[in-house]
Amino acid sequence: MDSLTYTATGLGKAIKEGRLTAVQALEAVFARIEESEELYHCYVTLEREKAFERAAAVQKKIEAGELTGPLAGVPFAIKDNICTEGIPTTCSSKILQNFVPVFDAEAILKLKQAGAVIIGKTNMDEFAMGSTTETSYFGVTKNPSNPAHVPGGSSGGSAAAVAAGECFAALGSDTGGSIRQPASYCGVVGMKPTYGTVSRYGLIAYGSSLDQIGPLTKDVTDCAAVLETISSHDPKDSTSMERGDTDFSAALLEDVQGMRIGIPRDYFGEGLDPQVKAAVLKAAKVLEKKGALLEEFDLSLVEYAIPAYYTIAAAEASSNLERFDGVKYGYRADAEELHAMYKKTRSEGFGPEVKRRILLGSFVLSSGYYDAYYLKALRVKALIKKAFDAAFAKYDLILGPTAPATAPKLGESLADPIKMYLGDIYTIAVNLAGLPGISVPCGKDDKGLPIGLQLIGDCFQEKTLIRAAYTYEQTAKQEGN
Repeated sequence: MDSLTYTATGLGKAIKEGRLTAVQALEAVFARIEESEELYHCYVTLEREKAFERAAAVQKKIEAGELTGPLAGVPFAIKDNICTEGIPTTCSSKILQNFVPVFDAEAILKLKQAGAVIIGKTNMDEFAMGSTTETSYFGVTKNPSNPAHVPGGSSGGSAAAVAAGECFAALGSDTGGSIRQPASYCGVVGMKPTYGTVSRYGLIAYGSSLDQIGPLTKDVTDCAAVLETISSHDPKDSTSMERGDTDFSAALLEDVQGMRIGIPRDYFGEGLDPQVKAAVLKAAKVLEKKGALLEEFDLSLVEYAIPAYYTIAAAEASSNLERFDGVKYGYRADAEELHAMYKKTRSEGFGPEVKRRILLGSFVLSSGYYDAYYLKALRVKALIKKAFDAAFAKYDLILGPTAPATAPKLGESLADPIKMYLGDIYTIAVNLAGLPGISVPCGKDDKGLPIGLQLIGDCFQEKTLIRAAYTYEQTAKQEGN
């Protein structure tokens, strides 16, 4: 059996049983990278030497019985906005191109403790601002399903690396759909956990009240295993939650009998591609056949989610990105005077999309506009959370599409930023309300591009999401879909 066909947990089991070694698995991954990376450009940084040293050390610990978890020896890719000790972390921006952190993010420490092998940092939209992985300073990433199309964003490099077999699993970050949307476009599984489930310590902030680290994997079983590994209470992160129900692998059951699933009419109206609509409703029927109770309802406030999200995210970004001024780290422009150095560094260091959002954020936070825009957006955010609370009083899950269409062609979205922003219509409300959401592949369009089914749960209901996603995935496999 070709080792690249294993899932992450399947590979971990094979290594434990002695059918192959962590080093052999890593050799297979790097062989694939050499073969396809030039075309797809999933990575910004590859750490071949460190990865092989780590794989050899992990293999010894597995053989000694010191590492027994499901991810021991498994090669992982990490989004380039998650800090990794001794490995460049650039946020795919010129301004951080030489930044090498002296510490690991908490999620990385958890992966290392589990015996995972980090092979490199994946390409992304600059500072996670974008939906196509085309705003990266280091060039575009291409969709493995069709290299003429985008992989989604901002975690497009991570999603593409999993889809292309250039790693067995990856971490991404989700501010407004940045894990789920590329998962949908690339035909992999992506999950954004409840806000506070995974520590944000070491994640370079975009929108602090919205950001969350999560897994991108080949299947739902891997997703549960990775989420279980990286979830923890972290005193270093003031937003980290103390949870006792993070044994997510226990939810891998084919059982949705009696599960109440709401389908928002607002998600199936104008702007939704007919092929996406058909595939998602077909997936809903699969769950209904397995015993789930489906019902249409009006979620409301969907049309206000995009303006509220971009107001809040841009405001937080303008504040978070103040620190990149050429003084302490990263790129510094030559200038004779301090203020000139600030201006020149930020003008040369940031790309157009980042500048656009900093300007928007600075505007909505400025005197005279704070109440009119930012405070109003916060009130809308609270109303959106209230609407979801009302829905979850009646339903266990909400089902809909992950994105309104399949992956657009390279260059199409950048020409029209508003169209790119509208591509997040089904994902951003989840971040505004701090909810968990998962995207699972549910078919392809007539061009062979993947379509994603999105399931949304109430806060801390990841197990319900995983159970429904696993049931759909297993049933679809059995039916040959």
